[in-house]
This record gives sequence, structure tokens and C-alpha cells, in this order.
Amino acid sequence: FASYYGDHMVLQKKPSGAVVWGHGELGATVTVTLSGASGLIIMEKTAQVKGPSGTWTTVLDPMDQGGPYALTAEQGLENVTLQDIYFGDVWLCSGQSNMAMTVLQVANASQELAAAARYPYVRIFAASPARSDVELEDLEQIDLPWSIPTAENLGHGNFTYFSAVCWLLGRSLYEALGSPIGLVEVAWGGTPIEAWSSRRVLQACGLPEDMGREGSQISLCHSACFNLKPSLCFAPLLNLALSSSTSPHQHLSGPQTPSVLWNAMIHPLLNMTLRGVAWYQGEANAFLNTDQYNCTFPALIADWRWAFHTGSAGQTEPLLPFGFVQLSTYRRRSADDSFARLRWHQTADLGVVPNARMPITFMAVAMDLGDERSPYGSIHPRDKQNVAHRLLLGARAVAYGDKDLVFQGLYPTRAILEVTTGLLNVTYSQELICHRRDAQAFEVCCSSQASLCQWLPAPVVAVGSHTVTLALSGCRTPVLGLRYAWAEWPCEYQACPLYNPQGLPAPPFL
Repeated sequence: FASYYGDHMVLQKKPSGAVVWGHGELGATVTVTLSGASGLIIMEKTAQVKGPSGTWTTVLDPMDQGGPYALTAEQGLENVTLQDIYFGDVWLCSGQSNMAMTVLQVANASQELAAAARYPYVRIFAASPARSDVELEDLEQIDLPWSIPTAENLGHGNFTYFSAVCWLLGRSLYEALGSPIGLVEVAWGGTPIEAWSSRRVLQACGLPEDMGREGSQISLCHSACFNLKPSLCFAPLLNLALSSSTSPHQHLSGPQTPSVLWNAMIHPLLNMTLRGVAWYQGEANAFLNTDQYNCTFPALIADWRWAFHTGSAGQTEPLLPFGFVQLSTYRRRSADDSFARLRWHQTADLGVVPNARMPITFMAVAMDLGDERSPYGSIHPRDKQNVAHRLLLGARAVAYGDKDLVFQGLYPTRAILEVTTGLLNVTYSQELICHRRDAQAFEVCCSSQASLCQWLPAPVVAVGSHTVTLALSGCRTPVLGLRYAWAEWPCEYQACPLYNPQGLPAPPFL
């Protein structure tokens, strides 16, 4: 079998068929059998070992959720048998250091680790960080083979395995659905989206594919420094942003090099049948190609969908559900708006998802979960439980079709300017609860030219069930724009100005 099959794994249940593949002797016939707990053979498949890589692939018949099963691959007199196999839903979790944070590092870590034993049907797997200049067919190394969760393998050090966001989401999915859940973690701290992108994505967004081989010798931090002082990791990124903007000739090295993580960590998994993807990445791109993210992110989603659908012989849905975490916070009083711009670009500049450019996607807003005292640096907030809960709501609504579930915060549907009174009435899509009327979260663009915006605070003077009224007393010129929560650290912990009755914050908008 491919090196990342093993005992205790979860394979994708019906209506899709799970894809199984492995290595063999060129030209040989491999027989794959699935048998139940009593040894009764449930299905048998044959596959030919083909070149040049000497691999075989077969698609199992769609299976109901449950188990345990045994899976055997036979070639001549040789055979390999895997035990304790379950069918359920398989989710891939990827991104940078906030995805890589282990359960050991999050709030209430000891309670979370102690609870691990209650979820034996949520199975976990973690690939080792690896990079390659060419697309690989197999993972180079594995940090955690398919395993039943324990306190040890959920909290194996800092930024190693297993991902807290991935685990908390998977555990919640199991509780909500009652189905076995398989979680596959592929994450690497400090890495930009370009490293996770195929050459197709880079070309589609007009980014050079050779940023790792020529140009000015600016090197970003290596992820190893996250284990020392994580806050220092972003100093080189910030210096890069300040000194050279987003020149197409920046030199990226190591795991930041374009396509190297796609090649080594995503491409080897493409045969897998998946149910969904969870993504937590973007901090690195707040200081690198920030304003290209409104292209690179939708393009990565579309490309991964095509690649997994194709690689799994059509078993992974062509519109694979894709959830992501919007950026949280970094520096409390920073005047830099790169985090705000990146949050906006994470929605393809449309503010909410799903949208026309990003169908079948869902987002967890996290800007109200800032953690200035995090021992891992303020860029690594410890409240991953709220992150996972918000992802769960999106997954249930978007991936599993729960139409009655409110899964995102309120968003403005119109703004009407009352010129004579100097007021701006903003109407929202949902009932709203205003936690902080005094917060300077709303700003208006006062200018006769949009390109020369002067953003001034617009205080909240009245609140209705679906409306907020803003005062424009400081604006002496036409109002050309309105924005909300446009800051690196826009609100206090769980205290943004606007929430819906379900406790979900209104996302930022421009």
C-alpha cells in the first residue's frame, strides 16, 4: 500500500467510493479484498501495477458508515492486511502555524487532552513537513500514522501534531453526525499560499514560478523559529513588506518557495477520496503578495478541487466543500492595514462566503479571538474552540446541507445616506446585537476622489433590530465609501461591536 495507509484509518463512505492504491511489481495483478469482523469477504477488486511509477489503484464500492473491516492487498504470494478500518467522512486540514498548533497549546489544554479517549472513532493522521521542487507521488515521511486519538498524539509538542483546529472540528463533526471521521493534517508554519499552490495557480494569477531561484536575496523566516520565539518569525516578513512591497522578484527560500509544499505534501494525497477541506493560512501573505490573495486563494480552492476530483477517479466531489479561518489578530495598535486587506481578500473581496467566486465555501471569523498574552506570540491565539465551532456551523450548513442553521454573522445589505441630517443608515441581513456602541469600528471615506480616501470615524448614534445609524459630522466632502472593523486588531476578546443572536460576529467589510 501507499505508505500512509495503515491500521485504524478511516476511508470515505458512500455515496463516494474510497480509492485505495499502492506499489507493486510492474505488470503484476493485485487483488484487494475487504472483509468484515467475522472474516466474511464483502468485496474483491483487482488492479494492474502500471509504470513508470509501479503503482496500482482501485476504487472500492461505496460503503455505509461503520466498521471495523480488514483490507488486504495480494500480489502472488505476498500480501499486506490492514485492520480496524472504518468508513466515514475524511477531511483534509492544511495551512500554516495556526493550523499546526497542537491541542497541548490551546486554551483548556489539559481538559481537551483528557477528553481524547472518548472519541475512538475520530481517527487522525499527520504528514511530516516536506518540500520538493517536483511533484511527488508519495509522502516522504509521516509524523503520525493513522491512529486512535490519545493525549500524547494530540499534544506532541508545539506546532507538530496533532492540529488542534483539525481535531476540534473533527470531534464536533463526529458529535453532530454520529459518523466516523478521518482527519489528515498537512501543515507547515510560516508558509505563504504560493508554496501550497501548483504552477497552474501561479500562472493563473500572474505570479512568477521562479521566485525561489532568482531576484533579490530576501529570505523569510524558517518555521523552526516557531519553536523558539514565534513572534520573531514575522519580523523578517514585516521587514520584507516594508522594504520591498510585493515586488514580483522577491527571493523566497525553503518552505516559502512557490509550489514546494504542493509538490511534496498535497500532490501525494490526490488519490484520496475526501469529504471536505479545512484551511487556516494567510498570516504570511499579510506581508507577501497581499493584494494578489484575492486571486491566489480562489484559484487554489478551484485547483485543489479539480486535482482531488481527477486524482480520485471522480470520487471526490468536483465542488469539494472548502472551509477556512479568516485571520485573527497580531499587533494591537498597528496602523498597518495588511491584515484587514488580507481578511477582505480571503473572501475574494466580496465580504462573505459562499459567493459567486467561491461557491461551496464557508468561513470562521476570528478577529474577535485575539490573544495578546499567548505564550506562542499574539499571532497564535489559544482559543481554537470557538474557531472550530464556527467552522463546524459552516460545515454543517454548506457541506452537509443543514438549511435551518445560521452559520455566519450579519452582513450589510444596503446603506442610505440622509444628506440633510448627516446620517448614514446601514441595514443588516440579520437581527443584530450591538455590544459596543462606543467602538470606532465604522469609518467613512470622505473625499471627492475615491483614490484619495480620507477615512474618518463614523460614530454609532442609534441601533435598531436590523439597522445601525452612523453620524457623519466629521465629513465635509462626499461620502464615497464605508468600512467596518478595518484594523489589524479591530476589537477586544469576544467583544466586537456587532453580533447576531447566535453569537457570531459580523465580518469586516469595505
